[in-house]
Amino acid sequence: MQIYTSKEIKEADANAASFGMDTFTLMENAGSGLYRALAPLLSKRDTIAVLSGKGNNGGDGIVLARYLKLNGYNADLIFPLGPPQTKEAAQHFSYFQSCGFEAAPFDREKHYDWIADGLLGVGTRLPLRDDLAEVTDWINTRKAKVAAIDVPTGVAGDTGDADPHTVHADYTFSLHGLKPSSLLFPSSAYFGETKAVGIGLPHTSKWKIWSEEDVIRSLPERSGNVHKGTFGTGLLVAGSDDMPGSAALAAIGAMRMGIGKLSVFTESGARNVIATLVPEATYLKRDFSKRLNDLGQKFAGVAIGPGIEPDEQLESFIHGVLKEPLPVVLDAGALHKRAYPKRTAPVVLTPHPGEFSRMAGIPTGQIASDRLRLASAYAQEHGVIVVLKGQYTVMAFPDGSGYVNTTGNSSLAKGGSGDTLTGMLLANICTYANIKEAVANAVYIHGACADLWIRENGSATLTAHEFSRLLPKVMHQLETAAKDAGKAPGLGNGDRFIKR
Repeated sequence: MQIYTSKEIKEADANAASFGMDTFTLMENAGSGLYRALAPLLSKRDTIAVLSGKGNNGGDGIVLARYLKLNGYNADLIFPLGPPQTKEAAQHFSYFQSCGFEAAPFDREKHYDWIADGLLGVGTRLPLRDDLAEVTDWINTRKAKVAAIDVPTGVAGDTGDADPHTVHADYTFSLHGLKPSSLLFPSSAYFGETKAVGIGLPHTSKWKIWSEEDVIRSLPERSGNVHKGTFGTGLLVAGSDDMPGSAALAAIGAMRMGIGKLSVFTESGARNVIATLVPEATYLKRDFSKRLNDLGQKFAGVAIGPGIEPDEQLESFIHGVLKEPLPVVLDAGALHKRAYPKRTAPVVLTPHPGEFSRMAGIPTGQIASDRLRLASAYAQEHGVIVVLKGQYTVMAFPDGSGYVNTTGNSSLAKGGSGDTLTGMLLANICTYANIKEAVANAVYIHGACADLWIRENGSATLTAHEFSRLLPKVMHQLETAAKDAGKAPGLGNGDRFIKR
């Protein structure tokens, strides 16, 4: 489930053409793949309208209509905007006719059980023209299931922009790979359940969905001759006399995620509260005016920020930590606009959109519609890993690659859940050899806990301290699946479709 921008799709098509796979062949592959994806959802009693536009997206629809009719489905190929205008789409329509079929008129009164939207593709320019808007409005008023080809007509390919007349699809079959707009806002609301359909091209994207199968494959071994030092010693700099709970939740996340040893660097008044909830940790009296020496020798990783108000002493402390050769997670009070030194050990930033807005100087509304590109640009410019939290959490890496997470739900929109994630990240950077897998697995499992919660409880009722109970259950299922090769534990979104 890789993710491709419009530019990358064009480059893939051009590369395929240079090796002899022309647009006509790619269109055939797309149409046949669409048929294989759609057919299991249909019955032979269904009536199906395939609405094809004038361009190559319409050509994909022409091939889909041919396969439907050749396989006995009651399908009408309709050109509501006029016949195909591109050379390859016109060739496929000629072949459609050579099979004994003809296009059907656009009868606005006829009932259909299914409508396939092949009007426009990823090159859509907004706003929609009036003639297109009339057709999309017609689609949206039908009592029919809607399957969009590549993207629903009315959304942009690379951003979250969407026209008011955008098609509301029940299913979207995204060709070659997912498009960024299926994971951005407000556009993602129009996609319905989304599936990638292969068209015979090699995958070259640096961005992908981090799936359940990826988690199972990358879980570290926890067997053999091991001891607490095997799984790392982490330093958590968190909490204050006014906010001890933030540090407690982060510490619980770290311990439940499997860190070997944990030290909490916090204020004296917070220490007793945190220790009551996390007696397994050790505690250091916090004084930011005194630098902790040789952190890289004592700890495998450090997380800073939950429950701390930013000030000059904290900033000075962070600059000192960044000079040490160990992985660092920065969250909450440790997040704001700064330059980062070049270092071999990774820095992981975990902002929500408001924090990212302050860090990057970008309006929050703009972030929602362009999360992948903006997070990636920041990660590459500053040499850091950005975990931009929210629905479809984005994980952007300094090398230009990235993952998108599809677990989690609205139950996470509550104070303390981000603190727990910080602790989970701290545990993983101390125990994983691969930093990308460490970050992605923490984010995925955090979301999977919320998905587990809403199976038996209301989404509004989750509180962060419940992760102490949810994490062991989720980890048990994943570890069991990892030992039983080929069997998925069914925690969330590792199946055929991205569920909405």
